[in-house]
Amino acid sequence: MKIKVLESKINKTLFLVVTILSIGTIGYMLLSQYTFVDALYMTVITVTTVGFGELRPFSPEEKVFTIFLILTSITVFGYAVSAFSEYLVSGRLFEHFKQRKVEKQIANLKGHTIVCGYGRNGRQAILKLKNYNKKFVVVEEKKERTEALDAQGILNISGDATIDETLLRAGIKNASNLITALPSDANNLFVVLTASQLNKKCKVISRASNESSYSKLKIAGASNVIMPDKLGGDHMASLVVTPDVIEFVDRLTIEGETTANLEEIAVDDLPKMYINKTILDLDLRKETGCTVIGFVKPNQEYIINPEADCILIEGSRLIVLGRPEQIIKLRQLF
Repeated sequence: MKIKVLESKINKTLFLVVTILSIGTIGYMLLSQYTFVDALYMTVITVTTVGFGELRPFSPEEKVFTIFLILTSITVFGYAVSAFSEYLVSGRLFEHFKQRKVEKQIANLKGHTIVCGYGRNGRQAILKLKNYNKKFVVVEEKKERTEALDAQGILNISGDATIDETLLRAGIKNASNLITALPSDANNLFVVLTASQLNKKCKVISRASNESSYSKLKIAGASNVIMPDKLGGDHMASLVVTPDVIEFVDRLTIEGETTANLEEIAVDDLPKMYINKTILDLDLRKETGCTVIGFVKPNQEYIINPEADCILIEGSRLIVLGRPEQIIKLRQLF
């Protein structure tokens, strides 16, 4: 909201200055029959009170108009100086220009991810996105957190994520994904509803604290709803029931460029010759050492440990397991 007020005040000042110059120019053109350049010249030397003389002696009407122009311009420029000084002293002017620069960078992004909230879950989401070199923008309302993001060189928008304008500034129209990790389920619900309205193709992933919020968020348009507390409790109990299985799964990291054991491949990204062929024809084991452990159909049906004769149809995806060096080789091939 601060930036919105700032923009309004600056725009108002610029509007008043342009208006007074326009009134003066048109007035002299009509009253004195000056050309546009002469009329503009007379207006500028009048409102700036530089003390130059008239191009020719004024009639009473022209003198009255000039008096009006001088008094009005003094008021307008006094307001402009006051507004500029206020923002310069408070530091908000530099914040305004910083936000403008960031918004220009965001305007050039396409297919990026918007992360709403820079709390514990937001930080983890950002870390994962950074490890995979994904483009993202953070939306955060608290000033101390946006300053921390600035210090790290992370693109961020200061504002309330539940407001349409904030998400538009974050580039929701061109975003492919949105993660809302706000502490309040009600706020997350607002974000999901807003994002679903502004960009129906955007995949929305929401955090939830209460089980009662799960169905509401799904109805609102969330593709996935994550409950961190529930996941944490399940994980701790699983360490008691099946400790070796959980330990093994924990070692299957998907951290990033050099430490990943799992990778996802879109069939559409494979060479065209493999479309409508089988997993056996792809022969990833021989080419990279990786093993296909999952197949996701276009209708989001998941097949664990798919058969070798499974058809690679368009819109489907492969889940691949391998050691870090094998995953790196896989990425180089596809």
